[in-house]
Amino acid sequence: MSEMITLTIDGKELKAKDGETVLNVARANGIFIPALCYLTRCSPTLACRLCLVESAGKQVYACNAKVKDGMEVTTTTDNIEKERRAIMEVYDVNHPLQCGVCDQSGDCELQNYTLYQKVDSQSYAIKDVNRPTEHWGVMNYDPGLCIVCEKCVTVCKDMIGSNALSTVKRGAEAIEGKFKTTMPKDAYSMWNKLNKSLIGFEEDKCVDCGECISVCPVGALVSNDFQYKTNSWELTRIPASNSHSSDCSLIYYEVKHESIVNHDVKKIYRVTNEHHYASLNGAARFAYDFENRVSSQDEVAFDKALEAFKKADTIKFNSFITNEEALTLQKLKEKLGYKLVNSDALAYKKFLDSYSSVSGKSLYSADLKDIHNSNFVISVGAYLKSDSPNTKYAFNNSVVMNKGAGLYFHPMGDPVMEQCGKRGKTTEFIYHKPLAEESVLYFILDKFGSDLPEAIQATLDSYKETRTKSVTEMIKEKVVSVVKDEETGEEKEVTKMVPKKVTKEVEFEYTRLLDEINCDATLIDTIEAMKDKKDSYTLILGEDLITHPNSQNLAKLAALVEKHTEFKVVIIPTSTNTLGVSLICDLDEEQGSYSIGYNVKADFQLSALGDGDLDMPSLNQQEGTFTNIDKRVVPTNAALPYKGYVLNDIANVLLESEVEHTIEYTKSLPVNKGFKAVEFDSLTNYFSNDWSENRGYVLDSLDVETSEELAQKQNASFELTSGQITIYKANPINQFNEFTAIAHEFKDDLESGMFANETLLSKLELSSGDKVLLSANGIEIEVNVYTDNQVSGEIAYVSTFEKELNTKALFDGYRFTSANVKKV
Repeated sequence: MSEMITLTIDGKELKAKDGETVLNVARANGIFIPALCYLTRCSPTLACRLCLVESAGKQVYACNAKVKDGMEVTTTTDNIEKERRAIMEVYDVNHPLQCGVCDQSGDCELQNYTLYQKVDSQSYAIKDVNRPTEHWGVMNYDPGLCIVCEKCVTVCKDMIGSNALSTVKRGAEAIEGKFKTTMPKDAYSMWNKLNKSLIGFEEDKCVDCGECISVCPVGALVSNDFQYKTNSWELTRIPASNSHSSDCSLIYYEVKHESIVNHDVKKIYRVTNEHHYASLNGAARFAYDFENRVSSQDEVAFDKALEAFKKADTIKFNSFITNEEALTLQKLKEKLGYKLVNSDALAYKKFLDSYSSVSGKSLYSADLKDIHNSNFVISVGAYLKSDSPNTKYAFNNSVVMNKGAGLYFHPMGDPVMEQCGKRGKTTEFIYHKPLAEESVLYFILDKFGSDLPEAIQATLDSYKETRTKSVTEMIKEKVVSVVKDEETGEEKEVTKMVPKKVTKEVEFEYTRLLDEINCDATLIDTIEAMKDKKDSYTLILGEDLITHPNSQNLAKLAALVEKHTEFKVVIIPTSTNTLGVSLICDLDEEQGSYSIGYNVKADFQLSALGDGDLDMPSLNQQEGTFTNIDKRVVPTNAALPYKGYVLNDIANVLLESEVEHTIEYTKSLPVNKGFKAVEFDSLTNYFSNDWSENRGYVLDSLDVETSEELAQKQNASFELTSGQITIYKANPINQFNEFTAIAHEFKDDLESGMFANETLLSKLELSSGDKVLLSANGIEIEVNVYTDNQVSGEIAYVSTFEKELNTKALFDGYRFTSANVKKV
């Protein structure tokens, strides 16, 4: 933990962490220092040089200078103002005057700083060159507008971990020599670099998160879907939370009327974020228009729904619901005896309960910020780039920004994850067989633990045995020879050390555990080296462990890791509100004879997709709260109106209550599960300049009874027979559920089916576009085949986001299984 020091900025005495940058300290204390290129959570690029300040009589860059005890900083002097003015004039050289149509106009930092520096004349000039616009996946890049601040490059490298962007050379005439001697030094250096550079793009590394669009200070990078659709100042920003994945990041729905003709009909034009404080995945940014447009209440369908509820004994639902809706379902269960069936949340609940039985706390110990701040991070059982992109960002940020180290354990090869850090130095990617996750946790206890329980130590000892092997090595031995002096003829003895190969039998400790997780002695040495000087550890656990046949034992092992190592632990909730549902609802294993489905298939369906028996609002049409991966209860607001019935209308009839709005249940969320009795309208949803998260509240972690009893370690595996392959239950990047699938930016290029790299498809004699029959778990389903070279190895994954194509039935709980593949 960094010690606190005292410094002054512009005469104001401040407290700060030793080693923090001057710019971050100034921002946190409301002191403005201009900076075009700097991002709070990333490394400085020194591209814009606007953040010049003076300390101890020298000019330094605030984004790069570290604070020291007693330091005195002045943010502006006559010379600094001269430099900043010159820099802004350079940025304005040949910058196209497209403000009238540029999508960034009104939000443009170049506009803002030009006005701030009162640039009203131009001292510099250079011949312009043609720089045509390029189309990059979800975005367009206009190099004519680009100021090469490198924010996009930095966020892609330091935060996202994709390294899809870089600065590249471009042809241009040299700056006239006279400017080198007549203009300020920093302005000239910045101009010289700007004149020679552009941004380059590698499509195969891009994950379409759009974070580069968010950080771009000008209109150089823009969503191709948003471009030329509206002016930024016409949009109303509505704070909400990402409804697609458990990060539930702060987002802003930006809304205005659909058209001049339909002025009363509102439309979401884009989603934005506070990029200095939190990043978004591609689904949060681009899959925003999944609303259910309903013009009126269907009374006939509502009456049928009430009849169905009277007939039903089961309510089936998924975890794409608010805490308030989950509480509504729980109240229906308590009064009317329904079974509540949600297999995702039930598996998570069981895992968390087993974890708590050893840890003694109702919740896991870490959050995403802990991962960001750690310098040794391990991920086990999580397909991070698709399951939880924001956790992947934190993993990468830990390794890159904290000079940390990372281990990634998973059966499926992942070239995208391998972009994080430097393999063999700061990161290692260990691709083991399915069902070996239990061995991975034992390995972590063995290599990082101390004072282990007897049962754990006994298991580890049983995996170690003494073996003998032949080892050939070079040794030096003494060789004595007689040498005659040519001049005197005198003979004398000379001793030399001569290299010699020797083979000998040596004893060594053999560990079968390493074989199970595909880890050799060389890798162990690398891991030992990576541990050097590390003092902050985080362990990430994913869905593969939660669905594992021996999941409850894995949960207890994870808690033992927390108790007997320096690791804090994060257990990734498998869907948006899995954690909230698992705490609020008493869930059942099996359904009854007649079921109501809320956004899932059932005998009678309530659906926000518009495909059921009674329409429901989508999550972008609701107020309520989610419980996210950080164990934080965060609010979300309605971006668009909904004119149909909601779940609360049904509950009011069945419960004989008069709750006007669903958010009235916010204050009634169960305090015995860690929630607080807080009104919805009292919940905040913003970040402070010092990166403080003022979003809702954090759940209380309650004390629970403990029992360290472990089940026997299972050495389970499944063998492939002729014609079989291993398949994995997962979705493509940014495709989380049925709602992302219907968003207009995704549905036009919708790919659902079996995905594998070119090498595996070639081995199976398949090509992208083929159809195959997949047979597993007693089920046979016809799916499309797609190429995905962002995975490696001989495991294919099968998407699950299509509601009608029940590919989840191919898997018996665990995310891996063996399947027969037959070309249609």
